[in-house]
Amino acid sequence: MYPMAPLVRTVLNTAARVAPGPAGRLAFHLFVRPLGRPRPRPEEQALFAAARTGRLHVRGKEVVTYAWGDGRRPVLLVHGWSSRASRLTAFAEGLLDRGYSPVAFDAPGHGESSGRASNIIEYREIIRELHGRHGDFDAVVAHSFGVLATHFALRGGVHAGRLVGVGGVGSFSMLLASFQGGFGVGESVVRRMREHVERRVAPGEPGIWERFDADRSAAELDLPVLLFHDEGDDMVPLAQARRLAHAHGDRARLVVTRGLGHRRILTDPGVVAEALDFVTEGSVAEPAVTVPDGRRVTG
Repeated sequence: MYPMAPLVRTVLNTAARVAPGPAGRLAFHLFVRPLGRPRPRPEEQALFAAARTGRLHVRGKEVVTYAWGDGRRPVLLVHGWSSRASRLTAFAEGLLDRGYSPVAFDAPGHGESSGRASNIIEYREIIRELHGRHGDFDAVVAHSFGVLATHFALRGGVHAGRLVGVGGVGSFSMLLASFQGGFGVGESVVRRMREHVERRVAPGEPGIWERFDADRSAAELDLPVLLFHDEGDDMVPLAQARRLAHAHGDRARLVVTRGLGHRRILTDPGVVAEALDFVTEGSVAEPAVTVPDGRRVTG
């Protein structure tokens, strides 16, 4: 239950009937607001202090970007919701050790960037800008909501050789269901929010709402995909990863971990090492397996 949920529920459900425009706008502003802004951890600070930081502007918000290496073989790192780029430190360090050039950003309302909110459209625009600056990415490593946003960007003109998804969201409708459940709002509120997005946020992109789902036409991306997901993930159900793996077909492999949850999976040595091997070697031949205590079972 969100704070003030009963009041918000009453206001939104009533406004959806008598004032559709304001209802859609208010629902959207609530939906796109992160739950807190975490600080960098001590073990993340050295790497990010050594980064080449930059700035780009997306829809009036200043976005902080990070880059390492010599610029060759760029790999994009995309953080999740209510998170920050530094949570992907283990991957960035490993990529640097292997001669790659990691690129990352803090989305608006996250990390060191300005603003109080962000959304999947802004994530796409940021990724497009970084693609323009750094060229085609050798790979993208994304976490949670970042997996959803990465798919949206890859279907919107961004090119990458491979994709690693960790604890990924595959269905935008899952996020809507969480929003509805948290505030207790009805379907009419979601309809008004959709109208607001289509008319006000992205008026030049008819049908954009249907394209938010990562598992929609995923096979058309035609790139190797490696997915990691913990069976006990309390934020994103394992079913989301299974949907993504099915959508990508034979190009995808799913590794299921145990005991790592939604966040510790990002720092598990076994997960990080296998992701780096995939980025550098591109092996996608093996089927999905379950790994105890974050380690992969072969055979």
